[in-house]
Amino acid sequence: MQHETRNFWRDNFLGVSLALIGLLCLALSGTLYFGHHGYPQITAAAGNGAGLAGPDIDTLERLNKAYEQIARTVTPAVVNIATTQVVKTQGSPFPGMDPFFRQFFGNMPGFNVPREQREHALGSGVIISPDGYIVTNNHVVQHASDIKVMLDNNKTYKGKLVGADPQTDVAVIKIEASNLPTAPIGDSSQLEVGDTVMAFGNPFGLNFTVTRGTVSALGRGQGDRLQIEQGPLAIQNFIQTDAAINPGNSGGPLVNVRGQVVGINTAILSNNSSMGGEGGFMGIGFAIPSNMVEHVMDDIIKTGKVTRGYLGVNIQDLTDQMAREFNAPANTRGAFIQNVEKGGPGEKAGLKAGDIVVSFNGKPVDSGGGLTILTTSSNPGTTVTLGILRDGKQQDVRVTLGTRPSGLSANNGPGQEQGGEGGPGEATPSSGTLRGLSVQSLTSDIRQQLNIPGDVQGVVISQVDPNSPAAANGLQQGVVIEGINRHPVQSVADFNRYAAEAKGDTLLRVFAEGNSAFIVISPSGDGGDTDEQ
Repeated sequence: MQHETRNFWRDNFLGVSLALIGLLCLALSGTLYFGHHGYPQITAAAGNGAGLAGPDIDTLERLNKAYEQIARTVTPAVVNIATTQVVKTQGSPFPGMDPFFRQFFGNMPGFNVPREQREHALGSGVIISPDGYIVTNNHVVQHASDIKVMLDNNKTYKGKLVGADPQTDVAVIKIEASNLPTAPIGDSSQLEVGDTVMAFGNPFGLNFTVTRGTVSALGRGQGDRLQIEQGPLAIQNFIQTDAAINPGNSGGPLVNVRGQVVGINTAILSNNSSMGGEGGFMGIGFAIPSNMVEHVMDDIIKTGKVTRGYLGVNIQDLTDQMAREFNAPANTRGAFIQNVEKGGPGEKAGLKAGDIVVSFNGKPVDSGGGLTILTTSSNPGTTVTLGILRDGKQQDVRVTLGTRPSGLSANNGPGQEQGGEGGPGEATPSSGTLRGLSVQSLTSDIRQQLNIPGDVQGVVISQVDPNSPAAANGLQQGVVIEGINRHPVQSVADFNRYAAEAKGDTLLRVFAEGNSAFIVISPSGDGGDTDEQ
């Protein structure tokens, strides 16, 4: 072994010498040290290099200074919110007991008794008034028995819940203080995809963190199947951003390049396919638009509760198919009215199923979600002017808004599977768009079984071929077909006649889950989700 070692040094003398010389050079030009993993790392010696220069670099420097100014201005208005919640659990008086013994003693008296347990959570908020009103998320303070608010100067205050709105996940709390720094509220309707935004908050307890990104999308909502901690929100119109948002950012502000609050961070798309969970940032975060937040917080501060305008219509985004069927000009965007509530504000004003809402008090309506926000951000009793298209012709309709019911859900469209059975008068087209769709007469027994009102006329679907266009478009047992291509269907004979003529995209009027709606049957798409306003 010693002989082999001597040969190694003799045979590798030159290589070893060069290695030693290299280490010496490193020692002269910098500092060699070992990091926490034991691997050698090199830190260069401090120098006075001038760095890059030129007009482009100067532009970047000015941009950096602008971001720094935003951060310095907004951060004092951002708060850390720590909550405590007392929950009751079934537990043992010996919580550290080994599970092996617990299987023997777990059912004995006193071993599974309700016990109080304190749970702690962290979130964020933004100060909106010098006298201590703070906006945050409802899910940050929901069920909290104690709220503590810390400012960026480390002063801590006891927070009091003023009011909360579970439908939008907005809450307002108050601290007893004065002359506080505030962040101005901006107009979220002016945001465009690609705009630069900055997210503020306390992710994972790392206080007063700032991240930067862009507006990735606007109007994210019910059709995107988004969900936060307490479940789907009744009113959804999220701003999507790639500015890093993590657990703890909830309730913090999303600001534009003018330092204005254009959203309240509320959720992330985590790796467990839910929003607001324990997963980390994946490049997709969501914020509540400031225009929605402003209406909610004003109502909460003034009255302690939120009231919203109500049109009394079921709506969805206008699809290309619906636009063609109802003679709308090419590239029309708007909210398509599926159904009008009897006796509601919309019916009183003359709105009809098939109308396309394209403006609200002069503001463009690009989608069903856009109409939702404009309507619910208005006060009940307000008279608004809707610009609509009816069979391709534009007209204005003035509507006095009602009060949105508090328990109204976000999605009230057709498609939920219900019971159904065969019976007399069945029909099943063998060809055409409606092939594979079996229907039967709407008898009194079926009406009672499916809870179909007496004023609904049509035929009921008794069976759907899973390989048919109807199945691909979501039609199921129990749905009533009221019309085909604008022809009323009152019998199986009517269905047979109009189904035989249905060769291309086919417009159906259907009744399901208490509502009537239009859908277009084609192999490539469906009618979309509906929302009640």
